[in-house]
Amino acid sequence: MINRRAAMTGLGASLFVAGCAGSVSGPDATPEQAAAAAYRHPGEPEIILYTMINNRTGSGAHSSMLINAPSQRVIYDPAGSVRFTGVPEIGDVLYGITPQAKEFFESSHARSTYRMLALSRPVDPAVAELALKLVQEKGPAGPALCSNAVSDVLGALPGFESLRGIWTPKKLATNFAKLPNVTRRVRRENDSDDKDAAIAALEAGKKTRTSQP
Repeated sequence: MINRRAAMTGLGASLFVAGCAGSVSGPDATPEQAAAAAYRHPGEPEIILYTMINNRTGSGAHSSMLINAPSQRVIYDPAGSVRFTGVPEIGDVLYGITPQAKEFFESSHARSTYRMLALSRPVDPAVAELALKLVQEKGPAGPALCSNAVSDVLGALPGFESLRGIWTPKKLATNFAKLPNVTRRVRRENDSDDKDAAIAALEAGKKTRTSQP
């Protein structure tokens, strides 16, 4: 397992965690910074839909997606607020999604009050590249529009057409799960909902998790 203290040190401590309601993207990195950080992952092309789910109510709180294209791996996090040093952002697209960065992104979202549902689907290389192109062209989403922004991108991809026009995280996840060849993973962690406390736990290496099928 990745040492989260090392992850915190390597990626920096400038971290903010919340759902998409009311979130505003920070200043964009430069294209040169994004290009320098680009990471090509050796795994098969895939799309992962991330959904934050409230542990008390079961309602969806936020949607984002990882795109593993042959050219590079990115995370599209519309109206999201997890931003950290070493992972440049341009228009809600996070670049440089190394295994460490992916681990840190997921860990940042899972805490005592929320769990992260990850739905993965393999795709053709051309579909992954199209998804990458679409999120790069889309630009930043407005507050509370995370699910609709992800839905618009997915709905424009071959094999994902049924996902267009969805406005809520839970419905998007439910419909995504009905597609063929989808695998499901749930990430739970027991740290406080206080993001400052979560950062302290990461630094101390005390943030723990359980995953369910």
